[in-house]
Amino acid sequence: MSGVRSRSRTSISRLVARAIAGFGVIVAAMSCRPARPPAAAAANSAAASIPADTLVVAGARGLEVWFTLAREDRAADGRLCTDRTIEIRRDTTRVAVPLLYTEEVPRIVNDTTLEAVLYRGCRPLARYQVDTRTGQPTPVRPAS
Repeated sequence: MSGVRSRSRTSISRLVARAIAGFGVIVAAMSCRPARPPAAAAANSAAASIPADTLVVAGARGLEVWFTLAREDRAADGRLCTDRTIEIRRDTTRVAVPLLYTEEVPRIVNDTTLEAVLYRGCRPLARYQVDTRTGQPTPVRPAS
């Protein structure tokens, strides 16, 4: 009878030893893994640095001009800047101005037109007039 008990205890001891070893391997593997992947951490810090929508100028009859999206840009000398897109809001209507990134507050010309400066590389490139109803930018040609 004692032989059966010792074999049974030996089998149980081996099983327990294997389970503990397996658990140790799992714990070791989990502790070697970073809690958050670096890409996710970078994405979260980038999201935190995106500026909020900002009202920059208001006009007659509820016309509002907002800075919305943002992008980081770099000047030739290495200086960093932030370019913003423009959105025209009136009551519940929102009209995005396509592909016009600026660093200057736009100027309201009249009820249907505003003027904005396109920036690239942290410097002004061209002046545009923007239709406040459609968001369509049109380059301003210098007077000849």
